[in-house]
Amino acid sequence: MLTMEKVYVLGGLRTPIVVKNGQFKNIKPECFGAEVLKALIKKYALTDISGVIAGNAVGTGGNITRLMTLTAGIDERVPAMTVDMQCASAAAAISVAYAKIAAGQGDVFIAGGLESSSLQPIRVYAKGDDRYDKTPMHDGAYKTAQFSPGDLNPDAMLRGAEKTAQAENITKEELDAWVLESHRRASDAQTAGVLSDIIVPVNGCERDDGIRPRMNQRLLDRLPLIFGKGSLTNAGNSCLINDGAAFVILVSEKYLAEHKIKPAARILGTASMGGVPDESPRGAMRTADTLLSKLGLGYEDLSAIEFNEAFAVIDVLFERSHPSLRGIYNTFGGALAYGHPYGASGAILMLHLLKALSSAGGGKGILSIAGAGGMGEAIGVEML
Repeated sequence: MLTMEKVYVLGGLRTPIVVKNGQFKNIKPECFGAEVLKALIKKYALTDISGVIAGNAVGTGGNITRLMTLTAGIDERVPAMTVDMQCASAAAAISVAYAKIAAGQGDVFIAGGLESSSLQPIRVYAKGDDRYDKTPMHDGAYKTAQFSPGDLNPDAMLRGAEKTAQAENITKEELDAWVLESHRRASDAQTAGVLSDIIVPVNGCERDDGIRPRMNQRLLDRLPLIFGKGSLTNAGNSCLINDGAAFVILVSEKYLAEHKIKPAARILGTASMGGVPDESPRGAMRTADTLLSKLGLGYEDLSAIEFNEAFAVIDVLFERSHPSLRGIYNTFGGALAYGHPYGASGAILMLHLLKALSSAGGGKGILSIAGAGGMGEAIGVEML
């Protein structure tokens, strides 16, 4: 019988999360991603890296992770791999690194993700592809990939949030409450400097710039409805589009013993799940439910929970199912305030989860993120 190695999170860092076409608008993702890698290697004195695995959703294609590692000056013998699970890419990258260490294929992996929505390229379908004449943009050009058969809408994710909200009879009041709460919690965390020690400054930028301390009901009431009268989705209850990178270091028990160091947490397990493609917001809780069942745990056994709130409907679904756990859910606010640099968000969740567990005095926690096409990725951890 194969014995699985235990896997630990040593620590991690991220860039500031900045709004599209803002402070990172001319910085290539492999460059600001490289800044995080260099800072991690220095902080944790890494000398023997087994591999680097990174998520990326809307980049220039190819193996951008390899480009990033070379840009960071990492030894060219260190392998690098890029994962595309859209919004769930960074969490999937961490899961792959976890599986590699658990299977004895290495002792030190850097895993996470990088994304530049500012520099998202325009792609073009080949003329022989029947989608060439069907794209909203001219002559086969597109920016948003197709997530499910027959659906070429670039706003498929927004439509998925709207469909889910309508199907569950969610109200504007429920959505607004979470928008306000996310910004309040994020603003409080920023003021207190809770996350400052995990942020790597890039070109003088060292603050997340999507958080709105003065977000209020009057502003939410003025926002236009994306799908017109009778709909619910607007720019307030949908996350911002952002640039950023985040990475964590996963290590084996052997590595900890050899270096006589203590990790931040142990990974308890991971899970991937698929579901209805045009109701992607359901993926967060569905995948978390699956992982907790696999681990023999319930939500009541957790000290901290992080879901990627790409849409406020995700928060409402969670609160309706677990109203008593509101206080340990997205402790420092979520993507409605910070934003969502697609390929990096899963690793951002991991960093925020570790901070939340530390604030709670330890215990077990879970992160979960829904991805385009009805996907989801979840990771369970225990603070040591």
